[in-house]
Amino acid sequence: MWQALEGSEFDERHDEGRPAGLCFSNPFPPRDMVEGDKRTLLVAAPERDMLGAIADDFDENRELNIGEMPFEVTDVSMLALDVGEPGTRGVLESGTGVLIRLPPWRCEEYGIETDGENPTFWEPEHTIEPLKTQLENNLDKKHSQFCPDDLPGPTDRSNDLFDSYELIKTFAIPVTVTQGVEMTYILSKWRFGYEVQDDHHRRHLNLALDAGIGGRNMLGFGFLNIDEDSVIPAGQTAMETSGHRGQAR
Repeated sequence: MWQALEGSEFDERHDEGRPAGLCFSNPFPPRDMVEGDKRTLLVAAPERDMLGAIADDFDENRELNIGEMPFEVTDVSMLALDVGEPGTRGVLESGTGVLIRLPPWRCEEYGIETDGENPTFWEPEHTIEPLKTQLENNLDKKHSQFCPDDLPGPTDRSNDLFDSYELIKTFAIPVTVTQGVEMTYILSKWRFGYEVQDDHHRRHLNLALDAGIGGRNMLGFGFLNIDEDSVIPAGQTAMETSGHRGQAR
């Protein structure tokens, strides 16, 4: 993705040490592949111009490598997702693993063992509260970067970002963080239930869709999808929406 942004106004984000405002899905469907198979890759960002710069580069440079898998870009299209107006209920799924790192001072607050210097990867034994706090604090930083200053961020509201947190699994993978440097990250996959409470909450949830949640989004972590089957529009009951497919993806 950085190659696609090279020479653009967003190129400098690579070394700024703050959220880049870009995340992407795994190629799907996720079954075994053979030469000639077609896959879809979703790329999300809160800034339309950033997506435009990537799309323009893909139009000129059709080669796309994901890890050691070479692809050829055959089509680029824009999508506009929205969690729905206030009152809408649904579920956001983490399409890729979510990276949550607890800083040493947070670990001490929650009674989590720490070396006092390095962040600790969240695991189920740490309970849900540290995870909720870090998710909202992380999204708050993205809100301050990509949303107007006069609008309240996620931590300015008294209610939780999500109504429910269903842990699917945790897993550890080796990650090349920079050239020649590999680390093992502990990630988690989730289903987050929500009911849009007001326009501010709607903006926060849509920001999570656009910018990803947790850390290292530019490495492909924290990408969210709307579970289309779960969406119940405002003012309708589950009985009235039987068979509703939600948003097109």
